[in-house]
Amino acid sequence: MISITFLLILLVAPILFFIEKREVSTIFEESKNKGILIAKNIAYLNLEPLLFWDVEAIRKNIEEQVSERLIYVVFYDRNNNPLVANDFAMAQNEIYCCSSLKGEVSEESTYFASKNIQNEKRTLRILEVEAPIFARGSPRKWGSIKIGLSLEDMHSEIRKTRVMLILIGCGGLLAGIVGAALLARRITRPLKKLVDGTVKISKGDFSHKMEIGSKDEIGNLARSFNEMSSELLQTRQRIEDANKKLVQAEKLASIGRISATIAHEIRNPLTSLKLNIQKVLQNDHLDETDQEHLNLSQEGINQIEKFIKELLNFTRVSELNLARFSIVQILEESIKMMIDSLGEKKVLLEPEFEDDLPQVLVDGDKLRQVFTNILRNALEAVEEEGKISVSLSLLEEGEKRKIEVKISDNGCGIPEEDWENIFEPFYTTKPSGFGLGLSNARKIVELHKGSIRVVKKRGRGTSFEILLPCEGET
Repeated sequence: MISITFLLILLVAPILFFIEKREVSTIFEESKNKGILIAKNIAYLNLEPLLFWDVEAIRKNIEEQVSERLIYVVFYDRNNNPLVANDFAMAQNEIYCCSSLKGEVSEESTYFASKNIQNEKRTLRILEVEAPIFARGSPRKWGSIKIGLSLEDMHSEIRKTRVMLILIGCGGLLAGIVGAALLARRITRPLKKLVDGTVKISKGDFSHKMEIGSKDEIGNLARSFNEMSSELLQTRQRIEDANKKLVQAEKLASIGRISATIAHEIRNPLTSLKLNIQKVLQNDHLDETDQEHLNLSQEGINQIEKFIKELLNFTRVSELNLARFSIVQILEESIKMMIDSLGEKKVLLEPEFEDDLPQVLVDGDKLRQVFTNILRNALEAVEEEGKISVSLSLLEEGEKRKIEVKISDNGCGIPEEDWENIFEPFYTTKPSGFGLGLSNARKIVELHKGSIRVVKKRGRGTSFEILLPCEGET
């Protein structure tokens, strides 16, 4: 803005200077031409008295014509001697005594001079004009007339012109400064947004977007910036996903090592212990109390074996036996397995399946295990006479198609802060269980290149969403 202001001053000042000089010169020329016309008009009005040397008539006419603008009038004869003048001119000897048109002159000859005459009250700025007087038919000068015109009107006009030019210059300068400010603001505001966005991205906020709708270079820069931040956000997301998978893999590896140790160190002695308890139970001489204690011990051993079995199944590297299946068929088989349990608790199950769903390339047994596990969790969450809904639909995301499975209940629900934790190994909110069911379900779904998550639903309860790719994309 400072640079543009100086540039405007450098451009406007010379222009205004030359305009002012030209206007002043024009006004002065107009004053000179006006003075010539006034002098010739006075000479014409007094030509007859001058031819007859009627001095009194000339003096009378002069006194009538003298005004604030016309300060003095002097008539000279053909020998350049003063003939008649008004009182002001006679009082100023340097004005009255001498004619400036000496010798033979032409009819168009004129004399001009600017003078400052000190009066009693103030200094008078006067334009002095002298013109020759020719009688009709005479080739020689008959005399001359000298007048003094006040330049106050001319200087007033010049002041007005200068004030107008100054106002125009200041207005142009102000308009230029305002325009420069608007231009600077238009340039600096998006740049400031870019700087702020850069600072936010440097702090890790890759979701920040530039809201600049212009189509100039700044807009192109903002769009490139948004593309860069989107790519950085996607890259960070991929890195976070990779880190999660790495942590999950390390976790599974640790569980695998623990499981191998458990299987080796506990399972064999536990089997021997179980066989000995069964052998003791075959003794007919046991009383009821001992037999009850041994049965409880045997149930505890069975529970430990079940845990070891689930742990080994979870950590074992799974291989999918892929084949073409209908998700509707797999889901209906899972529901059939839960029919008796649903009936005992009087729970209503509402299926809602789209027609003409495509078959998918999946491991039917493992997906059945996933659906059964989620349905069992839903059954445990709902109260008596509760409701479970199961829906199947086809989603299209660009050129890719996915099967969406939703299993929802109106049970106690899961706190939102625990939605991601429930898929972690050994995390459970139930008094019984090992916390491996949902972890194993996610593992199976991800082996199918799908995804499983908890989504929001209206009202109370929980809703699980499972997405599986179609058409052999696995």
